[in-house]
Amino acid sequence: MILQGNIVDILNKRIYKGEITFVNGKIVSIQEKEHQVNQYIIPGFIDAHIHIESSMLVPSEFAKLAVTHGTVSTVSDPHEIANVLGVKGVEFMIENGKQVPFKFNFGAPSCVPATDFESAGAIIDSVDIKVLLENPDIKYLAEMMNYPGVLFNDDEVMKKIAWAKYFNKPIDGHAPGLRGKDVSKYIRAGITTDHECFTFNEALEKLQKDMKILIREGSAAKNFDALIDLLPEHFENMMFCSDDKHPDDLILGHINQLCERAVAKGIDVFKVLQAACINPVKHYNLDVGLLQKGDDADFIVVRDLRTFKTLQTYIKGELVFTDGKSLIQDVAFENLNNFNCNEKEVTDFRVESTAKQIRVIEALEGQLVTNELVEKAKHQGGNLVSNVKNDILKMTVVNRYENQKPAMAFIKNFGLTKGAIASSVGHDSHNIIAVGVSDEAICKAVNVIIKNKGGICAVSNSEEKIVSLPVAGIMSDKDGETIGKQYAELDKMAKTLGSKLHAPYMTLSFMALLVIPSLKLSDKGLFNGNTFKFADLKVK
Repeated sequence: MILQGNIVDILNKRIYKGEITFVNGKIVSIQEKEHQVNQYIIPGFIDAHIHIESSMLVPSEFAKLAVTHGTVSTVSDPHEIANVLGVKGVEFMIENGKQVPFKFNFGAPSCVPATDFESAGAIIDSVDIKVLLENPDIKYLAEMMNYPGVLFNDDEVMKKIAWAKYFNKPIDGHAPGLRGKDVSKYIRAGITTDHECFTFNEALEKLQKDMKILIREGSAAKNFDALIDLLPEHFENMMFCSDDKHPDDLILGHINQLCERAVAKGIDVFKVLQAACINPVKHYNLDVGLLQKGDDADFIVVRDLRTFKTLQTYIKGELVFTDGKSLIQDVAFENLNNFNCNEKEVTDFRVESTAKQIRVIEALEGQLVTNELVEKAKHQGGNLVSNVKNDILKMTVVNRYENQKPAMAFIKNFGLTKGAIASSVGHDSHNIIAVGVSDEAICKAVNVIIKNKGGICAVSNSEEKIVSLPVAGIMSDKDGETIGKQYAELDKMAKTLGSKLHAPYMTLSFMALLVIPSLKLSDKGLFNGNTFKFADLKVK
């Protein structure tokens, strides 16, 4: 097949009129040739770090949407499903992804469970990591969130890192706010990337110490504005990623949006495209073409180098998107799950106390980090309750793998004035997490999730709405367009209940993420993130 256009040769930093000939999935020639075709041909976009599960779609359905935005490949950490189902979940993701023409590159999840301070559905130890890394389908050791384990030479952590080195596979990092001697030791352990930087100076220090820095812009954590000014000087050592991308956002765009924003800031297009298309291939040794003779025919046709509006997407020579339509076909799959708790009673969410003050998690818009506040307590019949007027709402994490008493805390900035919202997408262990204006509303929302064995929901006195997630309690069995629309409707309901957050469900899902400071809630209790110590809910 022959394709004509303005060929963007990122490696040699030139654009010229030409034509590409590709046969049996390979580029056999690229020639300069005059023509009248006004379109640009560039290597496909790569998301350098994403949890596919966060899209609430299985890999085959994720691919259908991603190719519409010119994404041909992802570096994917199946950490979420692994925390629910262990190695079996990782294998599900690999096999489902293989059924479609899209280049998924899965890693071996390094932290299952993420910490010992919450209940997950599975364990992946260093023996399992060895077996996973032996598999050629596993390209790297996924984000080492247990950075205290690295700093204190935890035996299991160091064994996992050693196996990655043995198999000569990259090791991904996760070290928000780690600086100075500590980050130097973390890097010396062999960890090569970080996608968790949330300040310019933090990212700069890590770059200067030879780390690769990923600019993350997901549905919850948004660090593009804080880090993008580093790209002009450090473009050879930076990449773009989503980390977590909800389905309604994926319908609108992907890595192409970050390229558009970067070019709009005046950054050289070759530097932008190197981060978006080239660097992930080189760092992770991906089998993805870079628009050179002999490469796999993985490229996209875009309208211009300003908006990067995708016209066509080719993966290994196969046309997978054109004329506004994804050509990837449906794939049949089994709904694996792990949900073993009974419905709750309203009394399960009582917090008996006479304390005058309570510790409160402060959720921050567009960030995974939180603050810790101390606020005046509100009581009702000896029970600590939500203070809707001051936007201090009761929050719970409920173990979904066995019957245990719910853990309770309070949180600020969700803004609900009615009802409750809940989700079984609760990073990292994916227990049920809920926030609401009353114990009754919270109990109702939690039980909706339990009845459906997974999902995200919103409830009021007169209405309840759920997006069911029957695959591991974190992914849908529906197509991307359907789940994206359902999620958008649910998000709208959450905002009619008063939520002030741009992405309330994504933010909610990270309020149990103990590896991100400062104050979070696990199914075992309130937790000071950086110190790995529990905190009391009540301040006397």
